[in-house]
Amino acid sequence: MVALLIGLLMAVGYLLGGARWMTIMFWFAVIVSFLAFWYSDKLVIKMMKAKVVSREEAPEIYDIVEKLSKKAGLPMPRVAIIDDPTPNAFATGRNAKHALVTVTTGILELLDRDELEGVIGHELTHVRNHDILVGTIAGALAGALVYIGYFLKWIALFKAIFGDLGIERFIGALLIAITAPIAAVIIRSAISRQREFAADEGGARLSGKPAALASALLKLDEAIKKLQEEQKAKKSKRKPLGNPGLAHLFIVNHFEGDRVSRLFATHPPTEQRIAHLREVAKDMGVEFPY
Repeated sequence: MVALLIGLLMAVGYLLGGARWMTIMFWFAVIVSFLAFWYSDKLVIKMMKAKVVSREEAPEIYDIVEKLSKKAGLPMPRVAIIDDPTPNAFATGRNAKHALVTVTTGILELLDRDELEGVIGHELTHVRNHDILVGTIAGALAGALVYIGYFLKWIALFKAIFGDLGIERFIGALLIAITAPIAAVIIRSAISRQREFAADEGGARLSGKPAALASALLKLDEAIKKLQEEQKAKKSKRKPLGNPGLAHLFIVNHFEGDRVSRLFATHPPTEQRIAHLREVAKDMGVEFPY
């Protein structure tokens, strides 16, 4: 799927200027992927205004991360907190040695310890499965395609009027400019959805509490819907945490509304995630009331 994203970038390059620009776009994709991979944790900390904390500053969440990291056979990641009432969590970093697990003050207030263990287990599974690498690169490439597609429409129009771009190539460029960003977002979202199912299972097994993770997902889903309703009704002036381009990082997507097509959804519907956790609990031989 990541190769498809690179292929789309190269196709856009070919329409811009033939084989030469196709090669340029290939190296552009390589550079963007490398930068996203290498600096992902630093960029996210800055964009989200996250604060890296010590055990003394956040003993409970630090203890949970430390305990589950040891159980997963992972190095102790850095722990960060975002002062925001939006209940959410995510992990980032280029590898296990440079991982960062981040939670918001909202999720710390909403969930109990068992539920937090399920959530942290989910995020540590992302680290163990190298999902951060794949998700970061896919997100960066998709974002680049969206911006390039926007400018390609105007470049094609300029070349058609003042340059030597024929009508057939103009129509082709216009089609690519419209469809490539849409395809890129669909591919990125498909990658994210599949990795969420795997992380849910890993979080349930790592914490040993699939029912607690299911409870956490239900609470988060309810809280996010309430938040979205308040924003729609303009009862809340608070802006959503982060930006939609980072939606795939979070354990739940607080940007998606009920009308968003599932093709574009970065996360599976909560009911599907609960159904999957039900099967995991059955396999583990533990009680699951949902």
